[in-house]
Amino acid sequence: MTTVPLPRPPQLPRPPALVLRGRAFDPGRPAVMAIINRTSDSFWAGNRHAALEDAMAALHAAVAAGADLVDVGGVRAGQEGAHVTAAQEIDRVVPFLEAARTAYPDLVLSLDTWRSEVAEAAAGVVDLVNDTWAGHDPELVHVAARIGAGVVCSHTGGLPPRTDPVDVRYADEHGDDELAVVRDVLRVLAAGARTALEAGVPAERILVDPTLDFGKTTRHSLVTLRHTADVAALGFPVLQALSRKDFIGETLDLEADERLEGTLAATAVAAWLGTTVFRAHDVRATRLVVDMVASIRGDRPPLLSERGEPGRG
Repeated sequence: MTTVPLPRPPQLPRPPALVLRGRAFDPGRPAVMAIINRTSDSFWAGNRHAALEDAMAALHAAVAAGADLVDVGGVRAGQEGAHVTAAQEIDRVVPFLEAARTAYPDLVLSLDTWRSEVAEAAAGVVDLVNDTWAGHDPELVHVAARIGAGVVCSHTGGLPPRTDPVDVRYADEHGDDELAVVRDVLRVLAAGARTALEAGVPAERILVDPTLDFGKTTRHSLVTLRHTADVAALGFPVLQALSRKDFIGETLDLEADERLEGTLAATAVAAWLGTTVFRAHDVRATRLVVDMVASIRGDRPPLLSERGEPGRG
């Protein structure tokens, strides 16, 4: 008689929990971060909320759809669009953050900025500083620590804020461009997390984000996503901002309005490989995908489990 060996359970990354505003997020409770852009020129027309009333309506809809965090930004990420001063950025984001805090006292609020003075202006309201430009302003992480906020450490290939990648190359002593970008991502994120710790940000409030599209070609973003488990192995919760990004559009040759399915496929892969927080335009769809993946991984029980049970016929 042949003995069939028992299958080994998959060895999946399990990064530590992210703790913000008394809430913990981990592989069993992944977090969806809704995006609210206080701009009129965001790359996707579906998330342009220059008017405060529009932004608040988007906030209510995001919370109803299952958002755990809300990330507000006042400046378009790319180089297209008008120049925005720090004072203008403050005028765009702080009134919204204050109104959001009044409406939802327990909601985790995130500020998407690279400027320390903007974070300082949001003291007492914001829970997380999402620095998508990899510490361009070295004072920002110290402000985050001082105001009791968490911080997102990112990778941009060394590019300054609002710079679109052109003729991007990665190379190291190994000489291969494809994996060189992954090694650079890991090196920069590890250094960013160390800087945050040294500044006084507790480990449970530090997120690492490989920051796809930023300082990367489409091929770079694809291979970096493929290596999400290596990012999770750095020992910090992972954030992925995948929603409707250009690497998805170029991979499938689709405009931003048509990138939902590609986004959700990337989201499922990232969730399986250890991502905890998902920055998303499409909150409900993302919520369902990440919860389903968490259950397939074995980290989250199903809400119902009646099929085939006694008394069910």
